[in-house]
Amino acid sequence: MLTGKKILLGITGGIAAFKAASICSKLVQQGAEVRVIMTKSATKFVTELTLQALSKNPVYTDVFDEKNPNAIAHIDLADWADLVLVAPATANIIGKMAAGIADDMLSTTLLATQSPVMLSPAMNVHMYVHPAVTRNLAELVSRGVMMIEPGEGLLACGYTGKGRMEEPETIVSVVIDFFKRQEAMSKKPLAGKKVVVTAGGTLERIDPVRFISNDSSGKMGFAVARAAQQLGAEVTIIAGSTQVQPPSGIKITSVESASEMFEAVNALWEATDILVKAAAVADYRPKERAMHKMKKSGDTMTLELVKNIDILETLGRNKTSQFLIGFAAETNELETYAMDKLRRKNCDLLVANDVTMEGAGFSSDTNVVNIYDTNGLAVSLPKLSKEEVGLRIMELVAERTVGLSR
Repeated sequence: MLTGKKILLGITGGIAAFKAASICSKLVQQGAEVRVIMTKSATKFVTELTLQALSKNPVYTDVFDEKNPNAIAHIDLADWADLVLVAPATANIIGKMAAGIADDMLSTTLLATQSPVMLSPAMNVHMYVHPAVTRNLAELVSRGVMMIEPGEGLLACGYTGKGRMEEPETIVSVVIDFFKRQEAMSKKPLAGKKVVVTAGGTLERIDPVRFISNDSSGKMGFAVARAAQQLGAEVTIIAGSTQVQPPSGIKITSVESASEMFEAVNALWEATDILVKAAAVADYRPKERAMHKMKKSGDTMTLELVKNIDILETLGRNKTSQFLIGFAAETNELETYAMDKLRRKNCDLLVANDVTMEGAGFSSDTNVVNIYDTNGLAVSLPKLSKEEVGLRIMELVAERTVGLSR
């Protein structure tokens, strides 16, 4: 399954380092060429000789130990790898990566590589949920580093909880899936498709300095747009209010209100093959918009609201050959409300999440979603980075739209 793939395996100093020997062995058995970097702490748990025998390659531990005078080892390895896998990834290496510290062979190589990076964290449960570690993991995810979530169970320290490194079989399976998807993406399954993605929240002005809006950051919509581009589509983003920089290299139209977003989407609708309605659009707007800043008067104020056009429902009613994906952010009865929305608005797929769940909120770098079609639940995704969720959504869309033409 991994024949010809070049995998750089980083091993850091945790008790789970003993599992790295099995990971190395299984990767080699699958046909991969594996080279290993160990931190000095890792060598306290498993020997260099073990990993050298399993990988059939020299093991690197010292940034100053140059084995080949014709190459600088950490640069050579950084350029060589198709994938860098760090397993186990301790809190220490995670912190170094987040801060850009390069003080040993592994951290220096990680800073130099432009290859995809995958981490399998392993540590005490209290360390794993520490705010510093949580922040560092979120930072790395936002940079595109892939995470293999640790499992829950009895830890070496005696505690029971989350922090146990995933089993070698699972990690190797994740690596195989990664390369399968890389191969699928290289075929550009959405080539020739015109994809429109709405992202962010809308603003409904009360007066020149106040508005009604919501917590949408635009992260999910932007992730979907990037994924569509990676899969070969011609992508346009229609963005409302967002909290992050939009993807580079993708055409973007900025709007403010729900009515402006509808006008922008509708102008592209006839030529659109796939529309992903990831924006959080205000349901209501003020009936009257003050031309000047409203002044305080009295202890209460009544603001009359009127309903905005329902963009998704309107498009669903008017679609011909377009493939339409809606989003639903719920706080309870997820499946009931999601299926109702999918049917009422004539969506082909509906992506729903419970925003009360940890890691599934508007501003989070992660999401936990269920994807529904007219038959019910199609795909259930665990907590993943929004980049990963966006890719999974668009891969499913590519599968569903193969052979469809306008």
